[in-house]
Amino acid sequence: MERTYIRDVAKHANQEVLVKGFVENFRDTRAMAFIVLKDITGKVQITIEKEKLPEVTAQIEGLTPDSVIAVTGIPYESEYVKMGGIEIIPSDIKVESIADALPIVREAIPATKKKPAIEKSSIDQRIDYRWIDLRTDKNQLLFQVQTAMVRAMRDFLLNQNFTEIHTPKLIGTASESGSDVFEVKYFDRSAYLAQSPQFYKQMAMASGLERIFEVGPVFRAEKSFTSKHATEFTGFDLEFSYIESYKDVMKMEEDLLTYMLKQVKEQYGEKIVEVYGPEYEIIVPETPFPVVTLAELYDELEKCYGYKVDDSEKGDLTTEAERMSYQWVKEKYGHEFLFVTDFDAEKRAFYHMRDEKGVPQGYDLIWRGVEITTGAQREHRYEQLKAQATEKGLVNDVEFYLEFFKYGCPPHGGFGIGIDRLTMLVFDMHINEAMYLFRSPKRLTP
Repeated sequence: MERTYIRDVAKHANQEVLVKGFVENFRDTRAMAFIVLKDITGKVQITIEKEKLPEVTAQIEGLTPDSVIAVTGIPYESEYVKMGGIEIIPSDIKVESIADALPIVREAIPATKKKPAIEKSSIDQRIDYRWIDLRTDKNQLLFQVQTAMVRAMRDFLLNQNFTEIHTPKLIGTASESGSDVFEVKYFDRSAYLAQSPQFYKQMAMASGLERIFEVGPVFRAEKSFTSKHATEFTGFDLEFSYIESYKDVMKMEEDLLTYMLKQVKEQYGEKIVEVYGPEYEIIVPETPFPVVTLAELYDELEKCYGYKVDDSEKGDLTTEAERMSYQWVKEKYGHEFLFVTDFDAEKRAFYHMRDEKGVPQGYDLIWRGVEITTGAQREHRYEQLKAQATEKGLVNDVEFYLEFFKYGCPPHGGFGIGIDRLTMLVFDMHINEAMYLFRSPKRLTP
């Protein structure tokens, strides 16, 4: 018999079905047994009247929570069943796998008159047993939403004539900055794990592909222990040609994110509120997003909140200013997003185009007080690009990259977004809970 997903069981009332999943709850009394069965689509109650079903009763002997079973039976509507008003009366239960007692507590258990409260296991303990932790409703919804996010962004770009590419992650020279890269042994020489697909995205522009994007792993050898950093994460990068200025890049990003959040809200907005709470409602932003220069933002933060930074720090956005910008943009514009422009050239990558005053033609995008993007118009003219690489002492390291621009290259720009960081911000959590498997300077397993 073909398996029926639990979300579809109600469509087959009074007809025999086969459902499969994990035992979320098992209550065994003298006369009755009740199983809450869970698959990726939902939950259903299995009701066993022992006197009437002796063979099935024998099949569930020794059953434990988180065991995996396959149930053949008939679903019936029942006003007494709170879980969707449906219960399955089984004719056969096959136990596929018996689970040992779980080594972690996935959700806190409140105290009762008879039992004390049980605390939720720490995130480190839960990551040690991540495959068990991922069985919860919250975690499974999180990755369904993340899938919808990536699909929406991919669909948006495909409808804008973008081509998806897949760039190498093993590279011969340290990319971008020449630091914070993982060195690996590559036969008789050294190779490096790519910090981003930046150079190869731009090669695609020189190739005439015009509009490209990529979804893939990114590696950063940073010894950072913050709520938003990881040593490996999934990046969503794009680049496109024939732009007039970096403002075209900003427009592309705000339209992309607005479309994505609209799709997520339509598909999962109600479910997110149901599982996580009303404070997690998806807010679809209005466009255009607010824009402020870095100098203006520091002036506003000082005027509104008394926040001051040393002049030596004013060429870049401090973490505290980044955080405080959320309160400011909400109060001034009623918005969650903020573009910040006009950073110091010293703080930007060498390949960012600069205007006649030497100001980089790019931006950071802040969402809910966290930077999610550095975007820019790129320098596509060979001599200027070479001079900027020389200025930063990188010209020898990026010699292969400079070759892309010697034989003609259109004006272009782009940006990258961390999928895991977006997920983190949607669900207001630490990055280590927003990733399938977290990697940090101290974690390399499971």
